[in-house]
Amino acid sequence: MEKFSTEVAIDLQPSPKRLNKKINIFLNDVLEGLQSSPKYLDSKYFYDKRGDELFQKIMASNDYYLTNAEMEILTNQKAEIADAVLTDTNKLDVIEFGAGDATKSIHLLKELNEKKAIANYFPIDISENIINLLNKNIPAAIPGLSIHGLNGEYFDMLAKANQISKNKKLVLFLGANIGNFKFDAMPAFCKKLRNQLSDGDMALIGFDLKKDPKKILAAYDDSEGFTSQFNLNLLRRINNELNANFNLGNFEHYAMYDPDSGACKSYLVSMKEQKVCIDETPINFEKDETIFMEISHKYSVSQIDEIAVQCGFKPVKHFFDKKKYFVDVIWESTRFR
Repeated sequence: MEKFSTEVAIDLQPSPKRLNKKINIFLNDVLEGLQSSPKYLDSKYFYDKRGDELFQKIMASNDYYLTNAEMEILTNQKAEIADAVLTDTNKLDVIEFGAGDATKSIHLLKELNEKKAIANYFPIDISENIINLLNKNIPAAIPGLSIHGLNGEYFDMLAKANQISKNKKLVLFLGANIGNFKFDAMPAFCKKLRNQLSDGDMALIGFDLKKDPKKILAAYDDSEGFTSQFNLNLLRRINNELNANFNLGNFEHYAMYDPDSGACKSYLVSMKEQKVCIDETPINFEKDETIFMEISHKYSVSQIDEIAVQCGFKPVKHFFDKKKYFVDVIWESTRFR
């Protein structure tokens, strides 16, 4: 087992200089989005501490079927998944994009750990709060597991993981996060992933499948209002961190789903004509003007397999929940791209 190189370790107690750099990037991204037409905000900024808490509530809500569907797969079929990824190796690194609290992935991690098949676990998350929690909680839940939490962008941190270890890789990208890319951008993401993997490395990716449109829409406009709070929390975060003066009561959450394209989109709608200042920069809103917040694409199995091949992967196996709402797919990096 390789030791975690201190030269590439992530400082979990960032310096003021590093914090200022992060704030400047956050500010620039927010101003760019809100000065565009139409306006938008980058969904990666949803996840401050309060955002993390609200997302946990969304996942636990009755309307958000995705969590239970994928949890069913990973709890009931973890042994089959482990066998499928260990066909050509008995030891690998597990790298998890957007690890969150690892509630789902921990079932597969335990299965692989019992088989003594994990060399290193590298959870990657944009939320520093989440990485701190994982570094603290995972060793207690899985004694002996070598964990190296990485706080940052997926591919930057994957590059760091590749510097630390040359073992065969299994990349986890669960929770239908792959659907958060615009449809034309998703294959580019998958090609970039393939280019940072070696031949024979694998990915386990969760996809939400096309189904009853009413079922999908309810998941993104839940009856308990957690999704609305989650979207509005980004405005609160901008107020707190970027010296802004959003009045959250002047905005409402709106979600829509197009069953033809499979795109489920969420917006915040300005309920009145208003001006907001962000770090002394004025942003004008017309009444009923929208801020695009997030997209979540739904796919058919044939679309998923076609994208895999286009991006240099071979579909190895599909794991469905009982209702076939969701699928976790194993892709293998092929030798010929």
